[in-house]
Amino acid sequence: MSKPEPFVFEETCVPRRVLELFSVKWTSMVLYALQCGTTRTGELQRRLPGISKKMLTQTLRELERDGLIHREVYAVVPPKVEYSLTSLGELFIEPIEMLYRWGNQHADVLAQLSLRRGRPAQAIEACDTGDDTGDDTGTTHALHATSTSRAA
Repeated sequence: MSKPEPFVFEETCVPRRVLELFSVKWTSMVLYALQCGTTRTGELQRRLPGISKKMLTQTLRELERDGLIHREVYAVVPPKVEYSLTSLGELFIEPIEMLYRWGNQHADVLAQLSLRRGRPAQAIEACDTGDDTGDDTGTTHALHATSTSRAA
């Protein structure tokens, strides 16, 4: 594997911005969860086990600020807010899917990383998100981690 060119890490370099975007813990997961269509906050929180309401709100605000998602507020009681991907946000789904496929192919390595970082042992399994093509190049996958205490 070749070493990255030093300029890739300059603040004005586009690849650095992409890496920064994907390095934020919940960003790619929230974007991926929104690919199914318009979704309310509560549904997003159910789709993303482990995310706090505060972190979900913060992530949604940042994604809206960046133009990756659209926030629609309805003037009803109780208040109703829905989120959807913008056309810009939709452009990020393909690279996210590529990362998830890579994760499925290297689940054993990811499990070893968790152990090396002193985290509780986790069972990491490949999760099919519903594409029934049967061909791994077209199948959309996500990583799903379940703690061994819950898996037992």
